Amino acid sequence: MMKKIVLALSFMISSMFAHSAIMSCFDNADGTITCEGGFSDGSSATGVKFKVEKDGEIVFNTKMNEYSEVNFKKPSGNYTAIFDAGEGHQVKIKSSDITE
Repeated sequence: MMKKIVLALSFMISSMFAHSAIMSCFDNADGTITCEGGFSDGSSATGVKFKVEKDGEIVFNTKMNEYSEVNFKKPSGNYTAIFDAGEGHQVKIKSSDITE
């Protein structure tokens, strides 16, 4: 019985500290895109991996800056912006979903 209580409490506590990765991207109307990342608990995304893929190839690769942002030159055609904070914490946004 005590083991079940400890397991239930452990699960509840770990759930309280769980956070989801979030990102939004917008077209700056000057040939560049800005993406902002973070976590649902308000944590910073500074240093989180970020890349842009086009036709299965990485065309831009960096990390989120001190403001949890990335600016990059808008690739022609279709591409995907990817915020990668590790397993289970990845957000992908297709170019067709990025607006001014």
